[in-house]
Amino acid sequence: MTATAPEIRTEKGLARVAQSLAGWTEKWFPDAYIFALVGVLLVALAALANGSSPQTIVDAFGNGFWDLTAFTLQMAMVVLTGYVVATSRPVARLIDTLAAVPQSAATAVSFVAFLSMSVSFVNWGLSLVFGGLLARAIARRIDLRVDYRALGAAAFMGLGAVWALGMSSSAAQLQATATSLPPALLQVTGVLDFGTTIFTWQSLTMCAIIIALTVLIAHYSAPRGDAIRTAQDLGVDLNDEPEPAAARTRPGEWLEYSRILPIVAALMTLGWLISQFLTSPILSVVSSLNGYLLVFLMLGLLLHGTPRKFLQAVSKAVPATAGILVQFPLYAAMAAILTRAVGNGGMTVSGHLAEFFTSVGGGGGFTVIIALYTVILGLFIPSGGGKWLVEAPYVMQSATDVQMNLGWTVQVYNVAEALPNLINPFFMLPLLAVLGLKARDLVGFTFLQFIFHLPVVLLLVWLLGRTFEFVAPVIP
Repeated sequence: MTATAPEIRTEKGLARVAQSLAGWTEKWFPDAYIFALVGVLLVALAALANGSSPQTIVDAFGNGFWDLTAFTLQMAMVVLTGYVVATSRPVARLIDTLAAVPQSAATAVSFVAFLSMSVSFVNWGLSLVFGGLLARAIARRIDLRVDYRALGAAAFMGLGAVWALGMSSSAAQLQATATSLPPALLQVTGVLDFGTTIFTWQSLTMCAIIIALTVLIAHYSAPRGDAIRTAQDLGVDLNDEPEPAAARTRPGEWLEYSRILPIVAALMTLGWLISQFLTSPILSVVSSLNGYLLVFLMLGLLLHGTPRKFLQAVSKAVPATAGILVQFPLYAAMAAILTRAVGNGGMTVSGHLAEFFTSVGGGGGFTVIIALYTVILGLFIPSGGGKWLVEAPYVMQSATDVQMNLGWTVQVYNVAEALPNLINPFFMLPLLAVLGLKARDLVGFTFLQFIFHLPVVLLLVWLLGRTFEFVAPVIP
């Protein structure tokens, strides 16, 4: 069912603006993979304009294409582990309990937005699926008539607002993991643990302000009255009955249905985690991307109870990682062209960009320019980790040159990086699969969030950035 003219006329205020924006974005935005391919072309053209030879450019493209293989797997695992945990039976029971809390349509939308952002601080992949399942559970309530599109958009706010300010931030995780950092970047920044990025009071304050702003917008933009379109109006089937367990057909399958091995694996993980906390600084432990993924993967195995149920959940989660697997090699190729294709005067495009950002000078102007640049680049590279590897070499070099705090520079990138997600629907795909909706159903609401978020983010990075002092990087 599609929106009709009378329905649009009955909407008022922010809800009407949201629906007006939806049609434009759906019409003009191509698939995210197209953005990545266009990005490669633009970077190659920039290198040509810089005087690099075609041979140098294609060599950089081919040689750098697989530079992010390990990081690509890690980011795919963030999505997979989050999906597996969110679809476990204990989490499903929690979601049903939470779905009974809201007592009005607008409160239900803002409630979903708040919880999706709160969960996203821990794991953005978990937030996408958790938020989608919570939206479905609320939509099933027969005592509450809620707009399903607004619920879906609220479920996306974890990734559209604060995900990169949380513990699964690709850029912060990368900067805290020496083995995942490209050598050239490691020599500029050193290792930055979460104490210098995610857990600074400035970053936490910024996160709290954005969460409050997002909840308010979600509440007041939720359609009311005759403008509400429920899941039933949209033709969405809300039946979430679990698939019946497959019958055992042979004795050799008994371990697949046993809880013994998941419990053993979970206990081994717990033992390893305790050992890490006893022998290493706490921040270095929580900043470890590999350790983070290990804990979430084993948590998913434990929550599903048996290897068979766990593997069924993994099979459903794998399609959600497809975009990461095919796009990250293109981001690696872009980074290689920017940093390796030497042109006239022995300078790369990355070097020229570093000079430009350095010329802006330090202080608030630098952070605002970096934030705006991050937003624009994010339209072509809708990936926090992939884009950071493209952007970081020259941005962090510029930050060092103007003596801007490197940890805060990472957080400026992080808060700005989330903004393009509100326009580019690439990371909506796993959520849309859960909701049974299309991007055009959500983007009007998320675009409205973008309009409010952009000036607030720019103001926050400028004001809070003035409270930092420069700390010289420790190069291993």
